[in-house]
Amino acid sequence: MKTTFLYTLFVAFVLVAACGTAKRGEPTYAPVPVSEPAIAQGKVVFDTYCTKCHPGGEAGLAPAFNDKPLPGFLMRFQIRHGLGVMPAFKEEVITDEELDNLIVYIKTLRKSKQDKAISVPQV
Repeated sequence: MKTTFLYTLFVAFVLVAACGTAKRGEPTYAPVPVSEPAIAQGKVVFDTYCTKCHPGGEAGLAPAFNDKPLPGFLMRFQIRHGLGVMPAFKEEVITDEELDNLIVYIKTLRKSKQDKAISVPQV
């Protein structure tokens, strides 16, 4: 009886601990400079279509893409054709110019995350 109670308590603790994150409220990337028009326009496209599943480029409903160094042409292909549960965003939804700006923004977001990882001292 006592063993069952302790086991149940342990499982409950593990489940509750798995629901949270130690980085809650802390941005996982450095601020993204949106002074360039292409980056600013790419951010608008990202906020409109991508942030629902990839908040800040991190894992949400979908996997993180900040840690995958895909070249631009593969990002373009994946966005246009989809992959797995990711929908395809055809030219009628995201124009070619918007897609170019989105890729510039994603690369800038990835670089910002890498810059933050480098600037944070390891304990």
